[in-house]
Amino acid sequence: MSKNDQPPIPSPQPPTVQIGCQGWNYEDWTGDGIFYPRGTKPADMLEIYARAFETVEIDSTFYAIPAASTVEKWYKRAPEGFTFALKLPQAITHERMLRPNSYELLAEFCDCARLLKEKLSAVLIQLPPNFALTAENGQVLKRFLPCLPTDIRFAVEFRAREWLHPKVLAFLRDYNVAPALVEGKWLEQKRVWELADAPTADFAYIRWMGERDLTSFARAQRPQDDNLQRWAELMRRMQAKTPRTYAYFSNFYEGHAPASANTLKQMLGQEVVSAEELADQPSLF
Repeated sequence: MSKNDQPPIPSPQPPTVQIGCQGWNYEDWTGDGIFYPRGTKPADMLEIYARAFETVEIDSTFYAIPAASTVEKWYKRAPEGFTFALKLPQAITHERMLRPNSYELLAEFCDCARLLKEKLSAVLIQLPPNFALTAENGQVLKRFLPCLPTDIRFAVEFRAREWLHPKVLAFLRDYNVAPALVEGKWLEQKRVWELADAPTADFAYIRWMGERDLTSFARAQRPQDDNLQRWAELMRRMQAKTPRTYAYFSNFYEGHAPASANTLKQMLGQEVVSAEELADQPSLF
């Protein structure tokens, strides 16, 4: 076989369990031995972040649909195999409460999300606590889910726990929508475990939150190693039922999301890139 006949080198495939943070642009993460090297400019943070983690959840899309140029920039600056999760705009979830007057905006947002192509992990539908399970809201959700395009993964975060009813979960399963598995005050961990053991989609979406009582995010301030070890064991079991998992840490969980993500990565046997390595390596893309 000549050199010209050699088969193409396959593109790197993202790991089946991708672990990252809820956002990347935090000034507190900058400094010697913290995460970003001292002097890192905000415009360079995504490239450095993507050397350490394979995925990130973007919060800014909750407040407005981003410009196409912004999404295209995210795509170009992230390496192959990296993925982005986007939050559905609050205009859809909180203001219009999934009503029919949100459908056009949903379509507009999805067109924008598709600019990420293969680097789109999922879209999070984060519903407000006052979106209670009533007969009317049940019908609203039943009409909304069929409007979701099938070429995009969707997860839904219910902050009113009564939504996690067998009939609601069965309806999510009809549309391959995953309930977000949330480490947070509005969902008992026992219930999270039950949801993980009976998935409604071919992927899982996990979020670790925490009390919003911290003001600095340069270091872990409330270690949760025992809890993360339980999560690691659960996630290993989940892989038999959900071939892909996207998982994101808030700074509020332990105080420093990169440390939390790296702790879990280590527990799952994944490679971890240290702050010192990030300081030594030049940009790769």
